[in-house]
Amino acid sequence: MSEVILSGIKKSFGQNLIVKGVDLQVREGEFLVMVGPSGCGKTTLLRLIAGLEQVDSGEVRIGGARVNDVPPRDRDVAMVFQSYALYPHMTVRENLAFGLTLRKFPEAEIASRVQEVAGMLELGHLLDRKPKALSGGQRQRVAMGRAIVRRPKVFLFDEPLSNLDTALRVQMRGELARLHRRLGATMIYVTHDQVEAMTLATRVAVFNGGLLQQVGPPLELYNRPANRFVAGFLGSPAMNFLEARREGAGFTGKGFTLPCPSDVPSDAGKVLVGLRPQDLRVAAHGPLTGTVDAVERLGFDGYAFLTTEAGPVAARFDKGMHVAVGDKVSLAPVTDALHVFSEDGARALRHPVERESLGVAS
Repeated sequence: MSEVILSGIKKSFGQNLIVKGVDLQVREGEFLVMVGPSGCGKTTLLRLIAGLEQVDSGEVRIGGARVNDVPPRDRDVAMVFQSYALYPHMTVRENLAFGLTLRKFPEAEIASRVQEVAGMLELGHLLDRKPKALSGGQRQRVAMGRAIVRRPKVFLFDEPLSNLDTALRVQMRGELARLHRRLGATMIYVTHDQVEAMTLATRVAVFNGGLLQQVGPPLELYNRPANRFVAGFLGSPAMNFLEARREGAGFTGKGFTLPCPSDVPSDAGKVLVGLRPQDLRVAAHGPLTGTVDAVERLGFDGYAFLTTEAGPVAARFDKGMHVAVGDKVSLAPVTDALHVFSEDGARALRHPVERESLGVAS
């Protein structure tokens, strides 16, 4: 068994409560990505699972066993760090074998495992090189290989791709996904990059302010976010939020009136209307108007970032449309695509019935 269960986990540093009572179950064999802004507690949680920090209260269970008081080396987990943490004086072969050598594995088994992992990660031709002779991507593969060679119950990844350039990050995301499919191992991955989360995860756990906001499959969180924070964190560009009030059959806000879907409670009162930028289009006519502050062209289409009476918004425009900074334009929403949240953003009141695509730009 390689299930990980966190129950009522709290952790403080001095007077600062960093993790504020987290309950989370990581299923055996799944790829769970913990995502959130810097300082939200996700890396601290990973270190608590690894045993590098001790919980103040609550319980950590790995493979059915309580491990609160078990030292890191006896938890049967392997951690891959952002900084690679390779030994510069050792060759790739020696780095891969180091953990097994410490545990006094037979030399023949060490050699067999190193060769197997080197072949899996395409490191066979690099075994006699030292880290300084490797590229960033190769060093990260060695760091992953050092974890894989141990065959632990659980793999822990702490922002392992953040030091790589954009193209290499995309390549390594693909390699990680293939690695998970091949090993079928339990993997817990920490990142602040929502694109990584949406790309890699079996399930995504979104954190903010030391609290778990929502956990579920990537599309479920994107399509049915539990609150404003989750809705705004997942998706690029971020979801637009407009303050409004339900009045009869419509929403009224500063400078706009929108039709109100029939499934919004009639007594909703003041709300936040959420619209993904791809569901708000620059058009000849529309209920919102704004001034273009910036333009992001993606080739097949683009996004305009605007100032409106209701606040800043992002909207999509088609490839053949001329949109320039300083233009005053109209914006037309897809009414069926409206998300509706309580005035304080703490809970969702309405989601679109169905979404056809992620709408996440990398």
